[in-house]
Amino acid sequence: MRWPRRKPKAEAPPADQLLPPEGVPIYLRIAGVGVRLAAQITDILITVIASIAFLIVLGALDLTSPETWGAIAYMLFFIIRVPYYVLSEIAWNGQTLGKRLMKIKVVSYDGRSLKVHALVVRNLMKEAEIFLPATLVLVLDASEPAFTLPALIWIIGTCLVPLFNKRRRRLGDLIAGTYVIHLPQPVLLPDVSKLSLRRPKTKQEFSFLSHQLDHYGAFELQTLEELLRAQTSRMPYQTGKTYADTLAQIVENIRRKIDYPDKITEDQRLQFLQAFYNAQRAHLEQRQLFGERRSDKFFDEDDSKETS
Repeated sequence: MRWPRRKPKAEAPPADQLLPPEGVPIYLRIAGVGVRLAAQITDILITVIASIAFLIVLGALDLTSPETWGAIAYMLFFIIRVPYYVLSEIAWNGQTLGKRLMKIKVVSYDGRSLKVHALVVRNLMKEAEIFLPATLVLVLDASEPAFTLPALIWIIGTCLVPLFNKRRRRLGDLIAGTYVIHLPQPVLLPDVSKLSLRRPKTKQEFSFLSHQLDHYGAFELQTLEELLRAQTSRMPYQTGKTYADTLAQIVENIRRKIDYPDKITEDQRLQFLQAFYNAQRAHLEQRQLFGERRSDKFFDEDDSKETS
């Protein structure tokens, strides 16, 4: 009797990989405990300063007395703190002032846009994780360890939770389905027409006539741009006989399509493609100035169908 084979378990995606609904993985750097703690301290200082300011105003208006300052201060800190965290993350798409200064933000675990209820849940959980137990520790008498000790153990336990998961998620993040990342740094890719590819020992200049550039449109130009841009990243798959054959096939297809008379040797392929890209791009931009947009190589067929 043969037992059915078990399906191999799918490998878990890397911690820094975010897979949005479109299916294209995005790699984002996970915010560490240190930078999140710095952002948290900044936010606490902001809310404490705001609470002290309100307390001074109440004292100036003679609406409170020194005997009640402590209780009113705790109440003001709570009243200001909760809306501050929730509303700032809603308004700034997952960022508070502290997170903005530290250049981090909250994102959804599944790659979708942040939901309001997720931000509300993660910040209300922060009250249960840290602030309310910390208030008990500070307010209750130290001679009553039956209350202060469990609160202190709870705070320590919740602070250790991010250390035991790859994405440094605290309890609020686990429940709300969120985690915190560093803001990605936008990088402007270099112009493909100015990329410096591997040059052969004998440099050859390629030139193309206007009728040779009428065969392709913007789609083919974009595909060729992606191919040329990949040369600078030195991907692992860009080595070996298979890749060389693919590159040779692309060059040969273009050469036959445009009826280019000269043969292209192996060490001239990349230079041929870059020269063709530059000429094709300039040609399409010039045609666009006259109101003609070539979407792809089927431009002439679509145009003839519309006129018939």
